[in-house]
Amino acid sequence: MSSSPLSKKRRVSGSETKTGSHCSTSNSVRTELSHTPSNGMAKNGNDAEIDEGLYSRQLYVLGHDAMKRMQNSNVLISGLRGLGVEIAKNVILGGVKSVTLHDQGVAEWKDLSSQFYLREEDLGKNRADVSQPRLAELNSYVPVTSYTGTLTNEYLTRFQVVVLTNSSLDEQTRIGDFCHSNGIKLIVADTRGLFGQLFCDFGEEMVVFDTNGEQPLSAMISMITKDAAGVVTCLDEARHGFESGDHVTFTEVQGMTELNGCEPVEIKTLGPYTFSICDTSSFTDYVRGGIVTQVKMPKKIAFKSLRSSMAEPEFLLTDFAKFDRPGQLHVGFQALHAFEKKHSRLPKPWNQADADDLVALTEEVNATLTGSAKQEQIDQAVIKKLSCVAAGDLAPVNAFIGGLAAQEVMKACTGKFMPIMQWLYFDALECLVESEEVTEEDCAPRNCRYDGQIAVFGSKLQEMLAKQRYFLVGAGAIGCELLKNFAMMGLASGEGEVIVTDMDTIEKSNLNRQFLFRPWDVTKMKSETAAAAVKQMNPSVRITGHQNRVGPDTEKVYDDDFFESLDGVANALDNVDARMYMDRRCVYYRKPLLESGTLGTKGNVQVVIPFITESYSSSQDPPEKSIPICTLKNFPNAIEHTLQWARDEFEGLFKQPAENALQYLTDPKFMERTLKLPGAQPLEVLESVYKSLVTDYPQRWEDCVTWARNHWQCQYNNNIRQLLHNFPPDQLTSSGAPFWSGPKRCPHPLEFSTNNDLHMDYVMAAANLYAQSYGLPSCTDRSALTKHLQGIKVPEFTPKSGVKIHVSDQELQSANASVDDSRLEELKTVLPSSESASKFKLSAIDFEKDDDANFHMDFIVAASNLRAENYDIPPADRHKSKLIAGKIIPAIATTTAAVVGLVCLELLKIVQGHTKLESFKNGFMNLALPFFAFSEPIAAPKHKYYEIDWTLWDRFEVKGIQPNGEEMTLRQFLDYFKNEHKLEITMLSQGVSMLYSFFMPAAKLKERLDLPMTEIVTKVSKKKLGKHIKALVFELCCNDETEEDVEVPYVRYTIR
Repeated sequence: MSSSPLSKKRRVSGSETKTGSHCSTSNSVRTELSHTPSNGMAKNGNDAEIDEGLYSRQLYVLGHDAMKRMQNSNVLISGLRGLGVEIAKNVILGGVKSVTLHDQGVAEWKDLSSQFYLREEDLGKNRADVSQPRLAELNSYVPVTSYTGTLTNEYLTRFQVVVLTNSSLDEQTRIGDFCHSNGIKLIVADTRGLFGQLFCDFGEEMVVFDTNGEQPLSAMISMITKDAAGVVTCLDEARHGFESGDHVTFTEVQGMTELNGCEPVEIKTLGPYTFSICDTSSFTDYVRGGIVTQVKMPKKIAFKSLRSSMAEPEFLLTDFAKFDRPGQLHVGFQALHAFEKKHSRLPKPWNQADADDLVALTEEVNATLTGSAKQEQIDQAVIKKLSCVAAGDLAPVNAFIGGLAAQEVMKACTGKFMPIMQWLYFDALECLVESEEVTEEDCAPRNCRYDGQIAVFGSKLQEMLAKQRYFLVGAGAIGCELLKNFAMMGLASGEGEVIVTDMDTIEKSNLNRQFLFRPWDVTKMKSETAAAAVKQMNPSVRITGHQNRVGPDTEKVYDDDFFESLDGVANALDNVDARMYMDRRCVYYRKPLLESGTLGTKGNVQVVIPFITESYSSSQDPPEKSIPICTLKNFPNAIEHTLQWARDEFEGLFKQPAENALQYLTDPKFMERTLKLPGAQPLEVLESVYKSLVTDYPQRWEDCVTWARNHWQCQYNNNIRQLLHNFPPDQLTSSGAPFWSGPKRCPHPLEFSTNNDLHMDYVMAAANLYAQSYGLPSCTDRSALTKHLQGIKVPEFTPKSGVKIHVSDQELQSANASVDDSRLEELKTVLPSSESASKFKLSAIDFEKDDDANFHMDFIVAASNLRAENYDIPPADRHKSKLIAGKIIPAIATTTAAVVGLVCLELLKIVQGHTKLESFKNGFMNLALPFFAFSEPIAAPKHKYYEIDWTLWDRFEVKGIQPNGEEMTLRQFLDYFKNEHKLEITMLSQGVSMLYSFFMPAAKLKERLDLPMTEIVTKVSKKKLGKHIKALVFELCCNDETEEDVEVPYVRYTIR
């Protein structure tokens, strides 16, 4: 079970960076459909294929089986206010069979604070009718209809899943009883201001096929004993990771073959490398080898009906710091329903009489309760807060509860992941003003689109929100959700502005969760399209779209003036480097940063507040494990190894050689640089250039086929035979153990055949890619290919003696490569001259996983699966290969919506100017488990020199220009620190340039001491200072007066 915070390597989502912008087409062919919508998507149905081009990232979360089950589910969503539309959006994007929107109410002002598909001109119209066409656009595979009648029992039988939002307790109970006894799965979701409630009843016989969504674990075996409970010991390369109660099966066991392919057996873990299984005493003796693999077993769960679960509730805790809150809110929500029944309205915002009334009603409800629902004492403060904000309707709370509720719909349809058992309560009371209470007058409705938010926070916050200037980095999944919430909340709806930047274009696979985009937007810029879409939701929001990558290259655009004008930054990025860069900028300019990411059903939120919290970069993940080179080259034992090998092949055949050859032809300094490379590299690079331009230069398509066929022979036959010549199958190690055992799998060579589809796929893809890199036309005619292949004479190969094959990476590193100097000299003379560059047509190919017509994935799948066949590793289909080789981040709309809801709650705290560390919340969630954890952010770590405390947010401010208009020299700078701060500078640097050190040669020091600081910087870095640079950052190493080394903050040296 993974409940640790998401590792930063994988803190992902937001805009996925791609090289190309071509829209990938679906692999699936649908001949059975007579009519396909104009956007190229087709309708759902039991026999419909899954459109992998659209659903690819979600498929990596749910899998094909769950997606197929989802495509058979009709879902009813009742109540189309802010929460209902959020659930509907996520469910429609997910791809169920159909969605029916039910509402009997009309659009009112208070709905507009979170219902993003209602506009001011829709006031007075039925909410379901108005939302239907806008929701239907999200996914043309899902028919969306609206219904405005009453929910009769007969009507409910049309659905597999029913979701109630904005419904009375009486209706919830009536429908709950009917659904429970008729096998219809029920979800009740409700939000009241800063409070949220979720209930699930999936019947008495719900089957969950996969409780956590993690990949099944597997491990290599080193020993199995014969016992009443046989003990299995795994190789001590890595812990097995199994838990007691898991089920496993076995393959490739030698000796005790009874275990191979056995029915799943339950295990009991004994230690990190051992576990016990069934009675093995009558089995054959274990000899060696074997792989043990976890098997996911279906689990049956029984749910109670709403009525019986009210009295004996089971709670899923969202915040361990609020341990007793769910029980209180369980009674409080029932009292709210009683209040509404009594007064035909909700309690008025911040009205004390209504708050007292709700407390009294809560006491009454509690008195009638029996069983575990009864509270010993009612927490009056919490119930009063519930009364004060119940009339509110907040986009962030709806996004959070709506994301969770939609994930529960998917669980109900698919049996994938563990459902919420059965009640979840949530509150974000930390968002309220830290000091004074809000007044009733300030929260009264104004007949404006923010009434639902004003009811909770008052109109003052609304004015502050309108003036905010925010920088949003990324307009992918997280970026789209953030923009939608910003628009609903009224961020930058006055004098403020949201600047959103993303250099990516929209691709088909984005449409599954980046919900501001439509099929006709494919190939347009993300930032501009998202900005335009959000302006339709709230025309008064000021948004500007940029297409810049953030980084040192764009500091002319995002300069001091730009950052100093901001109120804060929100990251919606998909890589750690860009996150770290933005984090450094925010620390330097002392701006709040909202950081978040998702990975499948996991999500995290981190808030960075100047002078209060640590920054994003303060904590780092351990580096990801890389695959040892020797494993890749000679000893693969998993499909991940062969896929990485295939990726390296792609780079080494179609990208690097062309890049080197082009540089050789066009860059006069290339030769000089290459000859300076260490070891055998100069020879390797020049040999590759010689091959690319001379020996392997193809003139026509047939030459490319010949090259591909010979390369196939080399990789899948010759090299394997050479390996087996060096290490025969029966080879023993120095200790007498078999060489080919444990993680080393003994390979066998393949024999080429034109009748083998995989062999033909490889040659077809390799020949086409090779032709492409030389500007030759491609060809997909398989019969012509077969014909040409039959005429190729493949050179005979005999394994040689004296060929060194490294067994470990240590051995590889210590080996000294001998360089053949005479060959190097010869190459210099035989390479074509750079004057002849114009006659060579070469281009390097960048790997692009999402275009199914470019042969890239065709090559990877064939190359990897052929190597897997060499080593008897089970092959991977195209879908799985794409995930691993393309390093795709699994993603689903539900997690993104929920995470961004939490981000926007933190935004509300920042805008109000919260200063207490405990007011803020970092969050982690895994919707599959389901698991939630909130914690206050870690305070910025304190350091000290003399008696002065400082943190990462502090610095020395030094004005470079003195009162006389002259700039400080290095000598004056050093003296300034000695006199002002009693610090002796021992080393001084700017970026990667060393400006001063105590061990600097005297002549150099003398030359520098009387130069102005900026002159030294330009001299050492060999770069001019741009006009946009107002200040420089200097890093110091210092000694105090006792000559002790002390850690000190950096220097901000102002020059303009």
